[in-house]
Amino acid sequence: MATTVDDIKASYPIPVYRFTVNVGDESMAFSEASGLDIGYETITYKDGLGKIHMPGQPTDVDITLKRGLVRKKSQLYDWISETSLNLINKRDITISLTDETASEILVTWTVNNAFPTKLSGPSFDGSSNEVSIETLELRADKVKITFA
Repeated sequence: MATTVDDIKASYPIPVYRFTVNVGDESMAFSEASGLDIGYETITYKDGLGKIHMPGQPTDVDITLKRGLVRKKSQLYDWISETSLNLINKRDITISLTDETASEILVTWTVNNAFPTKLSGPSFDGSSNEVSIETLELRADKVKITFA
């Protein structure tokens, strides 16, 4: 059982509310990041004695990033607009979970060769006072996890 502050910090799960996101060389603020999945398709081999399951190709990596829409130009719109001009600007993305003071990186997910597939604007509701959120969906080659 954890009895000291250091033991408690080492043995309790890390909260998810404090994280940083870097898209390429640029640091950007997001309210939510999801889709950091690593998986494999399953191959089923059937013979006369039964069946055997084995891993196949890696599954697609689909990342979703959400952030508040601000009054200046959107870097996300600029990025997806480049794709519509038949240019593919793939970027590496790092999402790092930090300690409660944001001074120490605890876990980092590195997403390789990501490119935007969809940018969604906010849902408009005249009776609401919620923040306007833009959502960027990305496709990437792979996800790597590094523990500090």
